[in-house]
Amino acid sequence: MPSVAEVLRQYGPEYLQRFGDRMPAEHRKVLPAITACRTGELGTIHYHCPSCGASHVMGRSCGNRHCPTCQQDKTRAWLDKQTSRLLASPYFLITFTVPEKLRAVVRRHQRVCYAAMFDASSEALKLLAADPKYIGTSKPGFFGVLHTWGRTLDYHPHVHYVVPGGGLSDDGQSWLPSRADFFVPVKALSKIFRAKFRDALQKTPLYPQLPAQIWNQDWVVDCEPVGSGQAALGGRARTIMLVCAPSIIPRRATSAPIQG
Repeated sequence: MPSVAEVLRQYGPEYLQRFGDRMPAEHRKVLPAITACRTGELGTIHYHCPSCGASHVMGRSCGNRHCPTCQQDKTRAWLDKQTSRLLASPYFLITFTVPEKLRAVVRRHQRVCYAAMFDASSEALKLLAADPKYIGTSKPGFFGVLHTWGRTLDYHPHVHYVVPGGGLSDDGQSWLPSRADFFVPVKALSKIFRAKFRDALQKTPLYPQLPAQIWNQDWVVDCEPVGSGQAALGGRARTIMLVCAPSIIPRRATSAPIQG
């Protein structure tokens, strides 16, 4: 099976020729970074082993946070860190999706819209978790990751949250559990998410560009019980951990020999 870098080297130039004028600037930077990764184009690292006398030359990594080769170790370390924080509680995977008619605007203005997606969804979760009818905690714990493509490789931005079933009491002295098969109602969650996203975008120049009908349609929010926290970090959640790895600026210099 070819690597991502091999696919981009083969098809990247044609893709840029056809769609380059419509690609966000940040996306255009990703292609040359991944295609040059560990080829020597970004510089090389020289290793010399004092024990056997052998020398090795390796091309520098691009360090781009979208590069699967560079981010394997960071992804594994991030996942291990989250696993160590898991609670002895049932978990939920909660997914917030924006309507299809909104996606073109989101893709053109990703920084603003992604921030609004995270803010609106997290505030909606906290608001309903604080309701005594459900959990009654103002201190739920969760983390979210952004996924921008669907399984068919269509642009489909949505946020996944891994959420323990409950939260701390306001005084921090006791755990307030949710039901094992129910966290909060998704219909209410979707309405609050839609309203808070609208409120966030109304503060920006983008709001007039949004199709008015999206505020009258149902927004999709899914809440799935996934059992233990270990299960929550597997499967679908595991496939999107790369988005959490930090960016590293690639260096274009050849390094001095490194001993050892």
